[in-house]
Amino acid sequence: MKGQNQLCGASSPFAGGKRVLILLAPGFEEIEAVTVIDILRRAGVEVIAAGTVEGPIEGARKVKVLADLSIDRVTGSDYDLIVLPGGQPGTDHLAKDERVRRILNEAAAKERHIAAICAAPSILAAAGLLAGKKGTSHPSVRGRMEGVDYSEARVVVDGRWVTSRAPGTAMEFAFELVRLLAGEEKVKEVNQGVMARL
Repeated sequence: MKGQNQLCGASSPFAGGKRVLILLAPGFEEIEAVTVIDILRRAGVEVIAAGTVEGPIEGARKVKVLADLSIDRVTGSDYDLIVLPGGQPGTDHLAKDERVRRILNEAAAKERHIAAICAAPSILAAAGLLAGKKGTSHPSVRGRMEGVDYSEARVVVDGRWVTSRAPGTAMEFAFELVRLLAGEEKVKEVNQGVMARL
């Protein structure tokens, strides 16, 4: 278990001091969540998984994950990057959760990085956070991406915003987040062992 001071905003002992928050709700897409956590941790980035419910959280494919802490203990401005995995009904649970909206608004107000994959970019679009920005999503929620300069690229970066399409793009998405937080050399270093096709 991480010390209380690490979870509540004290300086991080991890590489570069970067801290990432990934939000998990029941029905999350396992590939998207676990790939991001794994690759960022390989890069030496501190990743905290916050759950919208207590206890193990069951993903869309019935894989159970134990979050590091409750979303009730999270302040969006305490992190360098907020990540929303997709999946159903996980995306719908995140979209309806007022605590998620609070965290996103706190992070956006402090100009933190925000990333979402699969159906989850639709949450950002609905909140007006992607208005006028380039973005992408799973094709199934294309109609919910109003106001977005929509792209069918596998990963789209527009300033502080990163979006991606589906479980099959999760590795590229995760490495783009490494690039954003730790630079190209760290991407190369991590991929020496992972051997992803980037």
